[in-house]
Amino acid sequence: MRANDAISGLVLILLAAAMIALTAHFPEFPGQKYGPSLFPRIMASGLIVCGALLVRKGLAAHRTTGAPWVEIAPWVHEPWRLGSFLLMLGLLLLYIVASETVGFIPIALLFLGALFLWLSVKPLTAVITAIAATLIIHWFFSTLLRVPLPRGWLNSIL
Repeated sequence: MRANDAISGLVLILLAAAMIALTAHFPEFPGQKYGPSLFPRIMASGLIVCGALLVRKGLAAHRTTGAPWVEIAPWVHEPWRLGSFLLMLGLLLLYIVASETVGFIPIALLFLGALFLWLSVKPLTAVITAIAATLIIHWFFSTLLRVPLPRGWLNSIL
């Protein structure tokens, strides 16, 4: 499905406005002029500008060429591509629902392994790449960026 840029821009503006609203209750750091809400608000402001530009472009395209507001993409009619899209959505929902209980590492291994096998990667290559990518991503986020990833079943080990 392809949406006119005006619709995409409006969605972007709404998400950015929600981002700003959600940062309203972030605590302030004593003695500093800025707190943890600064960076999300800067990002949201940029997204609002980008959204406004998309709305302008979409409205102009609709006026000049009569471009439809929403158009179904041809790939939707191809079973393999539709299956790939649905697999990706299903895996993302699985991560959202089960990551706290199961943990990042097992879910990421399952996620990447399933995608590699679906995309016809040789099984040995899929397993090796899924393990390496999971460990690198975990190291990058937990060590370098200090983002706490869910430990789940591996809580006693990590």
